[in-house]
Amino acid sequence: MIGEDEADSYDGPLITAPRPAEADYLDGLPVPKRYWAMLSISLTVYVAVVEVIGTNVALPTIARSLGATPAASIWIVNAYQLAVVTTLLPFSALGDIVGYRRVYQAGIATLAIASLFSALSHSLISLAVARFIQGLGVSGVLSVNIALVRTIFPSSMLGRGVGINAMISAVSTFLAPMVATGILSVASWHWFFAVNIPVEIFALVITMFALPNPTGSGRPFEYKSALLSALTFGILLSSASAFGHGVSARTGAIGVAAAICAGVVLVRRELSQPAPLLAVDLLHKPLFALSMATSVFSYTAQMLAYVSLPFYLQNVLGRSQIERGFLFSAWPLGAMAADLIAGYMVERCSSKLLGVFGMATLSVGLLSLVLLPTRAATVSIVWRIALCGVGFGFFQTPNNRDIMSSAPKERSGAANGMLGTSRLTGQTLGAASVALIFHRFSGATNAGSLAVGACFAFGAVILRYVLSRSE
Repeated sequence: MIGEDEADSYDGPLITAPRPAEADYLDGLPVPKRYWAMLSISLTVYVAVVEVIGTNVALPTIARSLGATPAASIWIVNAYQLAVVTTLLPFSALGDIVGYRRVYQAGIATLAIASLFSALSHSLISLAVARFIQGLGVSGVLSVNIALVRTIFPSSMLGRGVGINAMISAVSTFLAPMVATGILSVASWHWFFAVNIPVEIFALVITMFALPNPTGSGRPFEYKSALLSALTFGILLSSASAFGHGVSARTGAIGVAAAICAGVVLVRRELSQPAPLLAVDLLHKPLFALSMATSVFSYTAQMLAYVSLPFYLQNVLGRSQIERGFLFSAWPLGAMAADLIAGYMVERCSSKLLGVFGMATLSVGLLSLVLLPTRAATVSIVWRIALCGVGFGFFQTPNNRDIMSSAPKERSGAANGMLGTSRLTGQTLGAASVALIFHRFSGATNAGSLAVGACFAFGAVILRYVLSRSE
């Protein structure tokens, strides 16, 4: 770089080289730095997934140890979910403002501290508070992790990066119950949280030398929008969950109405913002809007299957707990293989058609489970569940890639936040739908939830087909 005072005495050409961070941001990271960066992303995704699923597995043990009732122990899960739901969009917007690496590092540090507090907790209240802080940490990580993947990989390899990220999530889903069960078999539940602390610290250390550090926009943070967003999604998703858990229809309707009112105020405010926290500016793009809608449909179908399938295997097909765990593992294994394959295929094939194939496969897989005879062979059950996982994997990777690639790079955080919000919305709607179906129609012994999940998957097929025809 040549200073202005020296320019007159310099005969050569003036060259202004971009800073290394800016160059990395524009064209991805070189190898092996790219591998180190993805290792950090993978470790945090693993911890986030394991702590969600593993905590559910360990919940009865934790409740018994703390002397809490099953109903009260649900706060260990609810506190975490509340933190994630209410802060995901604000943290994503913060990533666009101050830089994705800073938000990601703060999320990992918060997660490590919260894991320590969880391991040291000896009461329900202290553990619920620690889990809320854990939710804040996970929200900080997940709000920008795919935005960081976009800076780690060149644009031509974005599908591969998104596929690897999805594959790690599937692998973690497969491992989480075994990790939790293994730890609980040899130690107290406190160690379930403690063993993750070294992993989180190692992931944080990697970020200091491997992750790109693109400069944020530096614009002011919209605190009013963040508060409205937290109220809208927190109340909406809590009310949707309450409908299926014994809360009166009037109370649930009041909650939904309050969330809608807050949402209307939020949208009206965001329409006048140049870079809105709720990315209404990106929803004007058909690719982004339709991909978001199919994401909600797909995660609703997935959660309908995730929650109802264990009951179906037990009450209809007569399988034991160990058998259910073995049979259900076929889903994440199928998704793991499909995510990796789809990550490479999306660079060579139409992402829209891959998405149509994926959701059609999931719909067929769920319907084939509904039609199973009560004395079905184990192999017949396994390949159907695996088919569902394959279908979801072939959809998830190209759809996530479309969402991220359709947004400008400087709005990657906002797109990441919208993607996470669509996932949480779909999962909450799916879980609430299962509870409502079990309550209204012959309890947990029917296959109605799987059939409804197939309908949602088919709805996603239609949306992806419309998207492919709009090109």
